[in-house]
Parts: sequence; C-alpha cells; structure tokens
Amino acid sequence: MSLGNQLDTLYRQVIMDHYKNPRNKGELEGDSLTVNMNNPTCGDRIQLQMQVEDGKIVDAKFVGEGCSISMSSASMMTQAVKGLSVDDALKLSEIFSSIMLGKDYDEEEFDLGDIEALQGVAKFPARIKCATLAWKALEKGLDEKEE
Repeated sequence: MSLGNQLDTLYRQVIMDHYKNPRNKGELEGDSLTVNMNNPTCGDRIQLQMQVEDGKIVDAKFVGEGCSISMSSASMMTQAVKGLSVDDALKLSEIFSSIMLGKDYDEEEFDLGDIEALQGVAKFPARIKCATLAWKALEKGLDEKEE
C-alpha cells in the first residue's frame, strides 16, 4: 500500500470517528449565539451554538443531521475553535475555505489537527458545501456578534 493510500485510509478513519463519535454535539445551556444553516442540495442541516465572552469562543456545540462529511466537519470545527479568539477562529475558517479550494496552507500558522483529514474533500466539488456548512455557520454567527 502506497503512502498516499495509507494517508487516505487514515483520513477516512478520522472522518468516520468524528461522524460516529461527534465531539461537542448537543445544546448549550443559557445564553448563546445560535445559527441555523442548511445545505438544500443534499439535505445537511446544522444548528451551531457558541458562547462568546470577551472576544473569545468559550464553548461551542452543534446539533444537526447530514452526511458524514458535514457532521464530521462540524465536530472538528467546534473542537478546533473552542478557546480561540474570534479573530483566530475567523482566520482558521479562512484557512479551511482555502484548503477546500485545493490551496496549500502555512502549517506553522495553525495546527489543524483532525481538520487536516478533510483536505481530500477538495477533490470532490459536490462535497465542498457539506464540509464548509459548519464553518459558514461559524462565520455568520461571529459576523452577527460583531454587529
């Protein structure tokens, strides 16, 4: 098995692990920023809730339904942004969007962790909306918070 195939297999395992054992799935108690988004093309839908205090994402959770890519991406995104400043979360979202367009990123800037497993989605244009749904919800919610 080539290194490329081994990496693809590992990435698929990471994606399926987040799909079967989602992190941060559920609803936040009390006041939170809530964003509902859906992808009518394939039926994915998500409700993202974030607790933002002093310019920092203190907590993030999601509920929703959809394909393994969209739900895994939501799990990975909520895990990655917890504890980040709003600016860093938006920068991470920008990096993720560029990865979905097949662009390289500066590994020194952010440790993407499990998010790196979604790189292969860029090869399947029809699935990019699935992978970016939670990230678009993040951007929408943080933009609304700023206003």
